[in-house]
Amino acid sequence: MTVPAVSVLLPFRNAEQYFNDALESIAEQTFTDIETVLINDGSEDSSVMLAEDWCSKDSRFTLVDNAGLGLVDALNTGLAECSGTWIARMDADDISLPDRIEKQHGLAVSNGPMTVVSCRVRSFPLENITRGFKLYEQWLNGLIEPREIEKNLFIESPIPHPTAFFHRQNILAEGGYMERELPEDYELWLRLWSRGYTFARVPEVLLRWRDHPDRLSRTSSVYSLTGFYKLKAKYLEHVPCMSGKIVYIAGSGQTARRLGKCLQDNDYHIEAFIDPSLNRQGTMLRGRPVKGPGELSRRSDIPVVIASRLPGARKTIMEFLDRLGFIEWENYVACS
Repeated sequence: MTVPAVSVLLPFRNAEQYFNDALESIAEQTFTDIETVLINDGSEDSSVMLAEDWCSKDSRFTLVDNAGLGLVDALNTGLAECSGTWIARMDADDISLPDRIEKQHGLAVSNGPMTVVSCRVRSFPLENITRGFKLYEQWLNGLIEPREIEKNLFIESPIPHPTAFFHRQNILAEGGYMERELPEDYELWLRLWSRGYTFARVPEVLLRWRDHPDRLSRTSSVYSLTGFYKLKAKYLEHVPCMSGKIVYIAGSGQTARRLGKCLQDNDYHIEAFIDPSLNRQGTMLRGRPVKGPGELSRRSDIPVVIASRLPGARKTIMEFLDRLGFIEWENYVACS
């Protein structure tokens, strides 16, 4: 049996509304040395019949039942069932443009098996896209080079899961998907990064990313902001300047409080929270003092974690730290 170059890993559950469009977009790829492994994760609608129909008319499609329960088990079942050298992730409600796999495969082969390759996305339908989601799309689409993506790893997940393209055996060797109670894809990206992997993006829109109210990321508590903060706190020590686990937190709002708790739960000592508001300076937050920005001039040996989701706050704080002579990832890390 010939081993395909690329396996498309596509778990699904009750996806009948959008499933056919997603599968058709894979069947029409310009890169044809592929197999598509469809993992049925307990569907109760007509999704399975749609999958069986595609398998009957295109030998490159295979249907497998999830060996466990839930998305993480479905993904790991798929990794075990796939035979391709490379994995292209895909969701049952998105649409891959015809040359997506061709271009991601080319960049992945060029960069090597310790690289996760993404691409630019375009969200749709337009009437569903919120301003916040549009800003997120613009942010991640602007991150192209590996070093750019790395420096932004702790702000948000810069790799949308259905765009991910990676080396199958390497990911299996790293343990596959492991997190069930927190965002499983973000945990995988941070774990891989902590072990020396890099990230790259094809600078073209290759995936139409469907947004709708029933998306798992909108309905499951696994993808709450607190879940992301827990993962950031777990892996932040792998940034060299954070290895001492003594930090300032720039911010004193809800984001700073939540992230601060997660950092303390991971044995970080918070020297102080930094806030320009005179009303907040002199108060206590999570047992630590709130101080003014001038504090950073006195203790430039302690790294700063930026933790504010207020519009424009991250840019303002970074510009202030740059004026102090601080260097991103040497003296501070943006985490919001």
